[in-house]
Amino acid sequence: MTTLRVIVDQMVAPVPGGIGRYAEELTRELIARAPAGCDVAGIVPAAGREDLERITTLLPGLAELERLVLPRRELALAWQGGLTGGAAHGMVHAPSVLAPLVKHDRGLEPGRQTVVTVHDTVPWTHPETLTPRGVRFHRAMVKRAWRYADAVVVPTHAVAADLNAVHPFGERLRVIGGAPSGRLRLPADADLRAERLGLPERYVLAVGTLEPRKGLAHLVAAMAHPAAPQDVPLVVAGPDGWGDVDVHGEAERAGLAPERLHVLGHIDDADLAVAYDRATVFVFPSLAEGFGLPVVEAMSFGTPVVHSDDAAVCEVAADAGVVVARDPRDSYAERLAQAVYQVVEDPNLAAQLAVAGPDRARMFSWRDAADETWQLHADL
Repeated sequence: MTTLRVIVDQMVAPVPGGIGRYAEELTRELIARAPAGCDVAGIVPAAGREDLERITTLLPGLAELERLVLPRRELALAWQGGLTGGAAHGMVHAPSVLAPLVKHDRGLEPGRQTVVTVHDTVPWTHPETLTPRGVRFHRAMVKRAWRYADAVVVPTHAVAADLNAVHPFGERLRVIGGAPSGRLRLPADADLRAERLGLPERYVLAVGTLEPRKGLAHLVAAMAHPAAPQDVPLVVAGPDGWGDVDVHGEAERAGLAPERLHVLGHIDDADLAVAYDRATVFVFPSLAEGFGLPVVEAMSFGTPVVHSDDAAVCEVAADAGVVVARDPRDSYAERLAQAVYQVVEDPNLAAQLAVAGPDRARMFSWRDAADETWQLHADL
């Protein structure tokens, strides 16, 4: 039996974020799509029993869940220094840059290979939007990947181009995108959930971890701008991240009336599906991305999408959304306001986007991502 060992550390992170969702969805489908004679095992840092049980519940069919001795932070420091222990042996797939990267020779050890995933190049292009510690760690791990990884997965061609400019990975790069979660479906009690969430009849929706690079401050300012539709509130969904992004504080500074802002915080998949489905328009104002999964999620529900002109987001959305230029930055909010007004007030445009979005979203699937990942390991 050939075993693919997947690092699932992000699933037990305090804020799993998009990478946590990516790791979960990809690993689940890797298990389902495993070729004959292959299975999938998980590798996780030192974690409590509840975390381990949660992973085995979310990933049925996992052949084994290997619990390492070190907790997440200590493990990151150890692997950054090349102290990997037995975690580096066999076929290893890391859904992030956290990987046991050491020098090895596949010619001498044909069953040994390490594949790393680099989701974006923000640590180089927009380091000010991350914590200094995060920037140092990602840069160090990508450098190790350049030295020792057998292949590197990136979500878009935009990231591939930017990453090659940082380190010449060349043919070791493989573009494999993400997809909406299979658990993101409208529940039978959608009306009750909408009422409990306090969703207005019409609203602008923003989804994502609350951190500086997501551009939420610009969207809040846009909703307070005179060019924005004044009768449509802003609904924000997503867990707290770093940077102390205070949505209510941003609203107060921008002059957005309290009744025009609804902050839902972190919500489960069923609630999120309802929020996507009932939104008048979804806005993704992110300043820097590697993929922009919420854009695809919103499109899958037929919700009209307005998004920034970040190269990766434009690649993912194709022509199925309204693109807003980020620069000049001091007038970004005004352009967002105008785009939102355009979609809200033009039924024909909204209808076109509602058709184009699902068509584009169908281009992405976790089944395809898993098949391409298995093929990558087979090619190695």
